[in-house]
Amino acid sequence: MADDKEMSAPVMDGNGAVTGQIISTTVGGKNGEPKQTVSYMAERVVGNGSFGVVFQAKHLETGETVAIKKVLQDRRYKNRELQLMRLMDHPNVVSLKHCFYSTTTRDELFLNLVMEYVPETIYRVLKHYSNMNQRMPLIYVKLYTYQIFRGLAYMHTVAGVCHRDLKPQNILVDTLSHQVKICDFGSAKALVKDEANISYICSRFYRAPELIFGATEYSTSIDIWSAGCVLAELLLGQPLFPGENAVGQLVEIIKVLGTPTREEIRCMNPNYNDFRFPQIKAHPWHKIFHKRMPPEAIDLASRLLQYSPSLRYTALEACAHPFFDELREPNARLPNGRPLPPLFNFKQELTGASPELINRLIPDHVKRQMGLQLSPPART
Repeated sequence: MADDKEMSAPVMDGNGAVTGQIISTTVGGKNGEPKQTVSYMAERVVGNGSFGVVFQAKHLETGETVAIKKVLQDRRYKNRELQLMRLMDHPNVVSLKHCFYSTTTRDELFLNLVMEYVPETIYRVLKHYSNMNQRMPLIYVKLYTYQIFRGLAYMHTVAGVCHRDLKPQNILVDTLSHQVKICDFGSAKALVKDEANISYICSRFYRAPELIFGATEYSTSIDIWSAGCVLAELLLGQPLFPGENAVGQLVEIIKVLGTPTREEIRCMNPNYNDFRFPQIKAHPWHKIFHKRMPPEAIDLASRLLQYSPSLRYTALEACAHPFFDELREPNARLPNGRPLPPLFNFKQELTGASPELINRLIPDHVKRQMGLQLSPPART
């Protein structure tokens, strides 16, 4: 079903998203389905970049608010972001609702990705706390980073997708339910073993060291590094490695992790031969964070931010870390007393995980509920 949808996505006219503009397109019409007109009213631009524009829009037929990402489409290629978004279906990954093409008077072709709308980003939530000179409450740090790892576990193991640009701006959060969704798959790629990839990828503060060393055969563990940087930023209230450029970025990492050994450099990029680095000792992790920081938080950061990609935790191992034990308590609640968003409705991401890991991931009270649901109804 998904294979031919791409080329059959409808094309409509219009010179782009201007606030107040109404965009109409048709859906359906295949396999005897009736054709339906769908109209969106562009309400405001919520993001701009080299890729194009993201705007908030209202689905006029249902009143639902959506986000539409509009990107210039090269007619010679399929859009990778669209291909990958079609593969994914997970509570912690932003979902694609619909897509259509539009043309301009200059005959440029644009792809419009219609996605669920989530009002905030972790970047803006962080900014809100720092403007008030406050740290993010630990329960939210746990909730947000746990859901980031759960989304990554699904992306990495089920969809086979590496995000390659994980950062606070690309993590959406609903500030009522506190559900988190990873978004912006414009840099994402399904990595293939022994196939070279570009190393100039990922925003600087969150870029894994192997990318700075020019590695082209990297793994999904570059996302784990980025997630470790996001965790540290939520705990500190500011980026952990704020480099001014690629070299400065490496210097910031060395100031914390110490100079990488030859073996660690070989693990990051076996083809890297320039070993002239100042010899700097690692800075103890507990000295990077304030004195009241829970040791589990520091322990988790240290297991994610490792030079050797193979030594970093996987996303599922991170979810099972004791730092998140509070979320697994039977009576865990949001600070306002409301329930936590769903955290244990795992999908196929548990396939292949060890029984011991699965046991740590699913709390006993949830296992009991699942057991109740799985048992046959009692006869009366």
